[in-house]
Amino acid sequence: MNVKRIFLTFPILLSAFLSPAQEKGKPYSQQINGTKLTFSMQPVPAGQFLMGSKKGKPDEQPLREVKISPFWMSTFEVTWDIYEPFLYKDYEALSSTGPIPADVDAVTRPTKPYLDMTFGMGKENHPALAMTHYNALQFCKWLYARTGVFYRLPTEAEWEYACRAGSTSEYTFGDDEDKLAEYAWFKDNSEGKTHEVGKKKPNKWGLFDLHGNVAEWTFDQYLADAYSKTGNKVSDPLVVPDQLYAHVIRGGSYDNSASDLRSASRMASDPVWKQIDPQIPKSNWWFPEAPFIGMRLVRPETPPSKQEIDAYYNQPAIADY
Repeated sequence: MNVKRIFLTFPILLSAFLSPAQEKGKPYSQQINGTKLTFSMQPVPAGQFLMGSKKGKPDEQPLREVKISPFWMSTFEVTWDIYEPFLYKDYEALSSTGPIPADVDAVTRPTKPYLDMTFGMGKENHPALAMTHYNALQFCKWLYARTGVFYRLPTEAEWEYACRAGSTSEYTFGDDEDKLAEYAWFKDNSEGKTHEVGKKKPNKWGLFDLHGNVAEWTFDQYLADAYSKTGNKVSDPLVVPDQLYAHVIRGGSYDNSASDLRSASRMASDPVWKQIDPQIPKSNWWFPEAPFIGMRLVRPETPPSKQEIDAYYNQPAIADY
């Protein structure tokens, strides 16, 4: 497994020139150009933190010091409101203020799911569900075609750093599990379903639902011993994904117990989430048995080069038989 950092400091692109509404270190609202849709982004400052846990599961160890470059993270989990126009061209047309540009239309869209991927849990302001890692990357590519801004999945280290927001406790708000219901939808209070984003308290950096509601994709390949492999006192670590399974998922979901929602807790994607998929080969786009997986966006303060962006978005799908 090749372990390296790929998000380096590259020459600034046109997309890096910030409008007054997108000043460094400031929250902003992103208009999805040519549509009526927007989403909000929160700044996450550069810094360092202790990643992992001393007393948690073996795959959360050893505790190590990590430095993180500045970025923005989406205030909320990606909702169906902005995901469905990517999924369905007719939804995009309804949300558009003009013809769909050719470069946007050229982005490969997901195959239409054969199930109701909301699983009856709600759509408006609810987190989008059950997309594969590849699907999540292609959604980011669609956003790039629409906005000219490089959005991507968070790395595992970025996700934990943003969740902790300067804390060293089990949760972003402290160690008191009794307070978790103030910040999260999880097994004890969710009634077995997702809820509208932003209904619980945010963390200190203005990010909602990092604990619970839906678990969230990161870009990293899952390795149980990733922390020992990448070492201590590292900057922006990343385990580059080069295999279909497993990828790292963070935050826990509405269906998880409190311990799985801890800031350090790690989950791994699993091929059994496609067990009932009747297609041969199985879909590159959907996990019909994972209604607890969603996604959140990151924008690095300094974007990579056009070549690196293209490489990120144009990774070929790996057939899942």
